[in-house]
Amino acid sequence: MTHIVHPYAHRLGIIRDWKSRWFAKTPAEYRINVMVDAMIRRFLKKRLRGMYVTTVDIERSQKNIRVHIKTSRPGLIIGRGGEGSQKLTKEIETVVRKVKGAPKLAIRLDIEEVRSPESQAAVVAYMIAEGLEKRQTFRRVMKQTVEKVMANRDVQGVRIALSGRLGGAEMSRQEEIKKGRVPLQTLRADVDFCREIAYLPYGVIGVKVWIYRGDIFKEKEAKKA
Repeated sequence: MTHIVHPYAHRLGIIRDWKSRWFAKTPAEYRINVMVDAMIRRFLKKRLRGMYVTTVDIERSQKNIRVHIKTSRPGLIIGRGGEGSQKLTKEIETVVRKVKGAPKLAIRLDIEEVRSPESQAAVVAYMIAEGLEKRQTFRRVMKQTVEKVMANRDVQGVRIALSGRLGGAEMSRQEEIKKGRVPLQTLRADVDFCREIAYLPYGVIGVKVWIYRGDIFKEKEAKKA
C-alpha cells in the first residue's frame, strides 16, 4: 500500500517492452552487458542533452550492439551528410571499450523521428527545465507547458511536479499542476513518465512529468499490425 511505483516499470510485459533487449548465457556476461548499457545511457544523457531525445533502446546480436535513439529533432544528431551520427558512433565505441572485459562489438546507430513531441514526457520535461534555466518564473512555465501539452489530440491528461528552491527561496518545496486525468494504477493506461534536472545558480530543481495518452487494448494493436 502507498508504495510509489515507476509508471514504466509497473507496466513492463503488459503494454511496455524492456529498453535493453538481449540475452546473456553466464552471470559474468550479464554483469558486463549491464555495465556497458549503463555507460552508454549515461554518456548519451550528457552528450544529447538539448536534442529532445525521448528514448534510447539497446539491442544486442552476436556481432553488434544496436543503439536505437528516438528524437523529435533528428537533424541535430545526424548533422550534415551524416557526420554527426558517424562521430557519435565512434564516441560510443570508445565509451564501451572503457568497460573491462567488454567484447569488441560494432556499434550500429539508428535514429528515428518522433511525430508529436508534445505528447512525449522526456521532451516536455526538458522544455520545462529549459524554461527554468532561462530564469522564467516556474508557475508561468508550468501553466504554459500544460496548455501546450493538452492542445495535443493524443493527450488526455498531464501532471507536472517541480521540487527544489523554487523562485530562489531559502527552503525547498514542491509545486504540482494537473490537468485531465492520469490513472497511475490502470495497467492498460499509456502513461509516459520522465525525470529531468534544471541546473540553476542557487541549486538544482527536479522536474517530473506524467502524460496520459489513453488506454492500449490488444484488439487495437492487432488491427494496427
